[in-house]
Amino acid sequence: MKIGIIGGSGLDDPDILKDAHDRKATTAWGDPSSPLKEGRLGGKDVVLIARHGREHTIPPTQVNYRANIRALKDSGCDRVLATTAVGSLREEIRRGDLVIVDQFIDFTRRRPLSFHESFEPHRPVHAAMAEPYDKDLRAALIASASRLGLRHHPTGTAITIEGPRFSTKAESRIFRAWGADVINMSTATETALAVEAGLAYAAVAMSTDYDSWKDDEEAVSWEAVLEVFNKNAGNVTRLLVDAVAGL
Repeated sequence: MKIGIIGGSGLDDPDILKDAHDRKATTAWGDPSSPLKEGRLGGKDVVLIARHGREHTIPPTQVNYRANIRALKDSGCDRVLATTAVGSLREEIRRGDLVIVDQFIDFTRRRPLSFHESFEPHRPVHAAMAEPYDKDLRAALIASASRLGLRHHPTGTAITIEGPRFSTKAESRIFRAWGADVINMSTATETALAVEAGLAYAAVAMSTDYDSWKDDEEAVSWEAVLEVFNKNAGNVTRLLVDAVAGL
């Protein structure tokens, strides 16, 4: 078993892994967002990728999601755990809460969404996506969150927008009406590609703000997102360490 982890701040720390080392990788789709950091965690082989680069220099639309997923697969990973900061579209999902997402809505417009740019004759490929998140990985994350006493929600629908701008108030209210629970700029693309590549994939979302829909709250800003994320990043790390050890 080898586990890929896709994340950002706080998840590229070499102290998380034992015997950590960097390895530069390339794929048929180009280079991944960062060098691969390989090592051991909880007795498992683990490969880390910083989704937006180690200094967060890659905007959401420009992330090479195909290269990231392919690099993990080429490294021998068969499972992928991802983290994402999200805005809450529900009163009950508070700042700092974790959501183990089980569905996504893709509202992006400008990204490659498949590894297949053409089909072999009479052999089209259409990935099944009714249940995109792996049930066993999700169960492991939920069990770990419960064991660690972290405030979490065992299900949730994430809508992914193009970014890098945040939502208007009108958009935010529409997304709520569609049944989305949280909003981000990354995971729908990543999830679809992981499933198409045959990788088991699950994501834990950390709520950092209330997007733009709440009249009694300041609308989301990057500074506010970063403040909440930095206060709670340790919880996400603890969750991943515990979940990986139990796989």
